[in-house]
Amino acid sequence: MIYSMTGYANVTHEVPIVANSEAPATSVSVELRTVNSRFLDLTFRIPDELRATEPAMREMLTQKLGRGKVEIRINLQRSEVLPTIGALNHDALTQLALIEDQILSRFPKAERLKANEILHWPGVLSKNNSKTQTTDNLSATVIQCAQQALNELIHMRAREGAQLVTLLLDQVTEIEKIVTEITPWVPELISKHQQKIVERLQEALGLATAGNTPAPISREETAERIRQEMTMYGIRIDISEELSRLSTHLHETRRILQQGGRVGKQLDFMMQELNREANTLGSKAAAKELADSAMKFKLLIEQMREQIQNLE
Repeated sequence: MIYSMTGYANVTHEVPIVANSEAPATSVSVELRTVNSRFLDLTFRIPDELRATEPAMREMLTQKLGRGKVEIRINLQRSEVLPTIGALNHDALTQLALIEDQILSRFPKAERLKANEILHWPGVLSKNNSKTQTTDNLSATVIQCAQQALNELIHMRAREGAQLVTLLLDQVTEIEKIVTEITPWVPELISKHQQKIVERLQEALGLATAGNTPAPISREETAERIRQEMTMYGIRIDISEELSRLSTHLHETRRILQQGGRVGKQLDFMMQELNREANTLGSKAAAKELADSAMKFKLLIEQMREQIQNLE
């Protein structure tokens, strides 16, 4: 499987403030965003109370992801009534009721305590225990959400990676098609181009030796010199070797794509080699057809290179 470095996932769970309670819950959301990068770059945006979950999430991500800039964002949404909710201390309530009864027996006209006053009485609500329990529940839920979000992210990156592989293989096929088309043209195009140059040289030499001035070299020597020059020129403009290397690099690129895995860096290197051969082919092109083909090569290779930047 080949993975894209671009992906997104968001998982939200509800955590009750107290176990087995109908009290309003805290909403925990873990969001993962990834874009392309040369290396694995993790950025955490976590509330301070959940900072202890970062090492576990960091280990989880580094085991599954190879490259990419990853932003991990954790959001908490609490109910407005959560800060006043705590576990009732029944011992404290019993003692408070006894004290109130004793006071009313001595002062019959005194008013009884209201519910709001009872809840604010020191020791009635065990807030510390509730907070500890809630933090533990939140941390466990964050890890659970992060694992689920990571799985969804990997599936998304796999789907996009498969689409990119299909696109890249189509572009490899297109370049191979162009190579196959122009390879038979090369000898004929070079021969025609050489013939034109020979005719121009012969015409120029004929004008130079016209008249009564004796020619410095014989026509036989002139023809031999032209033949030698054209042979050397033909060697310089022959692109058979570049086309052969281009085919070899395309075959290797196809093999890497079909092999799968973390192939981004390998394909980056192959694009450099393909582009080098396309540049050489363009500089040696002795005919418009070859120059146009070299331009098509460079365009397709650049399109492939841009897509490969997104592969892990």
